[in-house]
Amino acid sequence: MLTLGAYEKCKRYIESHSKETKETSRKKEQFPCITISRQTGAGSYEVSEQLIKILDTQTKESEQKWTYFNKELIKKVIEDHNLPEIVSSYLAENKYQHLTDAVYELLGVKPSDWTLIQKTTETILQLARMGKTIIVGRGGNVITAKLPNAFHIRLVAPLETRIKHVQEVFGFSKQKAAEHIEKEDKNRRKYLKTHFFNDPEDTRLYHLVLNTGLLSYEETAQIIAEALRVKFPKSFE
Repeated sequence: MLTLGAYEKCKRYIESHSKETKETSRKKEQFPCITISRQTGAGSYEVSEQLIKILDTQTKESEQKWTYFNKELIKKVIEDHNLPEIVSSYLAENKYQHLTDAVYELLGVKPSDWTLIQKTTETILQLARMGKTIIVGRGGNVITAKLPNAFHIRLVAPLETRIKHVQEVFGFSKQKAAEHIEKEDKNRRKYLKTHFFNDPEDTRLYHLVLNTGLLSYEETAQIIAEALRVKFPKSFE
C-alpha cells in the first residue's frame, strides 16, 4: 500500500530538499506538482500509487522521487516542528511574497488569527514549490492556483462505483459505505467553501476531470502522466 512508511518517505523528501537549499551555486530546476481533488471513493490512493510508479521512471533526476501527501501526512508534517522550519526558506524569497499576501486575502483573516488552516496552507505552498509532489485534498488546487508548476486533477465516479470501492477498502456494508461517502463529500465541500470560497464541483478549477468509473486506476494514472508530459516537457527525459 502507498501509505505504508509514507511519513518516512515524506521526511526523506523534505530533508533532501533542505540540503538543496544550501547549494546556492546551482540553480534548481522546478518540477511540477500535482493536486488531486476527488469524490469520496473515486480511488485517489490507487491512482496516486500508479502515477508515482510511472513518473518516477519518466521524469528527470530519477534519484529524487515523487512523494505523496494527503490530509494525515500534511498534519504530521506540521506536528513535526522541524520540517516546516526546514522548508520555510522556500517562501522567504521576495519574488514569492505575493503568494503569502494572496493567502492572507484568500482566508480573509489576519496572520495572528491563523491556526491549522494557515499552517496547512503554508505547508502546501512549500511542498508544491519543491515539485515532484502529489497533494491530495485540503484545497490544494486553490492554494496553488497561481503557481506555474501546479497541475490540478479532479477524480469522479458514479455513486455505485464509489460505494463498491469504499466497501472493499473499509469492509463497510453498502448502507454504511453510502453514508460514509455522503458525510465525507459534504465535509469536503464545506471545507473548501468555508476556507477558500470555492466549490470542488467547479470544473474550472482543474486541468483534467477524470471518471474512474469508466477508466481503470492505471489508465487514469497514464492519462495524467501523459498530460503532465505535454504541459511540462522540460521535466521529462
